Amino acid sequence: MRLALAQLEIESAAVEDNRERAEAAVAEAADRGADLVALPEIFNVGYFAFDAYQRAAEPVEGPTLSRIADAAREHGIGVLAGSIVEDLAETESVETPADEGLANTSVLFDRDGRRLAVYRKHHLFGYESAEARMLVPGESLGVAEFEGATVGMTTCYDLRFPELYRDIAAEGADLILVPSAWPYPRVEHWQLLPRARAVENQLFVAAINGSGEFDDAELLGRSTVYDPWGTTLAGTGDDPDLVVTDVDLDRVAAVREEFPAWRDRRL
Repeated sequence: MRLALAQLEIESAAVEDNRERAEAAVAEAADRGADLVALPEIFNVGYFAFDAYQRAAEPVEGPTLSRIADAAREHGIGVLAGSIVEDLAETESVETPADEGLANTSVLFDRDGRRLAVYRKHHLFGYESAEARMLVPGESLGVAEFEGATVGMTTCYDLRFPELYRDIAAEGADLILVPSAWPYPRVEHWQLLPRARAVENQLFVAAINGSGEFDDAELLGRSTVYDPWGTTLAGTGDDPDLVVTDVDLDRVAAVREEFPAWRDRRL
């Protein structure tokens, strides 16, 4: 599988401009031969634009995800649209964990723009953030089949909770995608946590961050793909970029056979 991570420039509350950048990144990833491209957390509004959450919230069938689905179909590429602020009360076609409220929601589309999975962020960030106060946490695991791969989905702060990744790995995931809005100064944590999740579960982890400045935060970029040994396959700096790399999914079984930590677990 050829995987692309779209480290987008994200402007606070500039929804239309941010959507257009996402559509352009999907097109560029397809031009570069990617099978699947992943977008950052709350790429249309900007994670730290809390004042805009309520007015910019959309259902899963809303304009942002509809346009990403159209882009996936037009360019023949899978897309993890990770994520938007979802208006749960307005969503109609997907089972929701609450009758109302807002959620931090990612959707995986196939090459025909069909929804394969919906994931709502489990762990909501409360440290110097309004997310935990404003949003409803998700309850269901994000796991789907995409062209022979079992793809797991988590979001940003979820990285600090390894039990979620173990549950996803137990569902057979080969690759876990982690759309994020990770800010300075926690660079070391951003480099450590996805690598640790890859090593302890012996699978691929791809951490997709944004790029941009908000009133009181700056995203640090550094989107990276880690293999089941925790080795960096591809990554970038803090500026907008498109990371493209080939992921050999057979490596998951090979690494687990060579170093059988997964088999040696005591449950």
